[in-house]
Amino acid sequence: MLIDLQKFIIEERPYWNELESVLDSLEKRPELKLNLSRIERFHYLYQRTSGGLAKIQTFASEPNTRAFLESLVARAYGEIHETRKRPHRLAPLHWFFVTFPQTFRKHVRAFWICLAAMLVGSAFGGFVIFADPASKDVLLPFGHLHGDPSDRVAQEETVKADRLAGAKASFSSRLMTHNTKVAIFTLALGMTWGIGTLIMLFYNGVILGAVALDYVLAGETTFLLGWLLPHGAIEIPAIILAGQCGLVLAGALIGWGKPISLKMRFRKISADLVTLIFGVAVMLTWAGIVEALFSQYHEPVLPYELKIGFGVLELILLVLFFTRSGKRNGGSD
Repeated sequence: MLIDLQKFIIEERPYWNELESVLDSLEKRPELKLNLSRIERFHYLYQRTSGGLAKIQTFASEPNTRAFLESLVARAYGEIHETRKRPHRLAPLHWFFVTFPQTFRKHVRAFWICLAAMLVGSAFGGFVIFADPASKDVLLPFGHLHGDPSDRVAQEETVKADRLAGAKASFSSRLMTHNTKVAIFTLALGMTWGIGTLIMLFYNGVILGAVALDYVLAGETTFLLGWLLPHGAIEIPAIILAGQCGLVLAGALIGWGKPISLKMRFRKISADLVTLIFGVAVMLTWAGIVEALFSQYHEPVLPYELKIGFGVLELILLVLFFTRSGKRNGGSD
């Protein structure tokens, strides 16, 4: 078939340049994802350029054009048939608002088990305090919780000096460090086939239930909610998420009849564990800031209604975050 070579090159050059531009964009931005229409256009340009290369190979007078098209077709073929994973670029917002909640939902069964363990512990702790109020000296590890709740409330509400003046940052950092250590330890206890993780959650539930019922029986429910909700709405779910990590680790250790090696099971969950525990660390960082700047101040400095409202709002946003964030348009992960 005879063709007018110069006319052919002039007509086809815009398509070649368009394909080259798309390839340059894909190579400069490996994370770039094309929508369906752009993928179809890219494939059309690849096929058209391949056809042009086949035609121009019959002409010995255009070696530079032929070399250009060979390179272009090779690059396009590589992009279309690439099987390696794209290199990851740092995208903290995408990780937090998409990857983190998606990973949580992927292992949500482990979360429900951990929540149940903490609730059982809370019920047990509340029952012990109800049956034997004097047992809190043994049950509760913190000395400031051993006294009468009403006495503490009266003391807190009459304090005039700012006890954390000049020490908020250090107090907050201590809280973050301590709680993160607890979270990582709860995760690590998954190596006990999850038994240690569940015991840790049960124990934390016992303390929470005992403290809560002690203040409720003393008629200090409003103080309790104003004290615990602002930071507890984030901190307590974060510890449960750490337990979720532990059970995910335990599941990989046990295997549950999966026909793959232990090494492969650990490799399969490693990215999920890192995502979850880093998410827990972010949550505990926020909880530490709130506890230092907000939770430790009571009426008349901060109204209880404001503190309770803030904690409830946090809890609602947290539920929406884990149930809705990162879902695609179809409502699925």
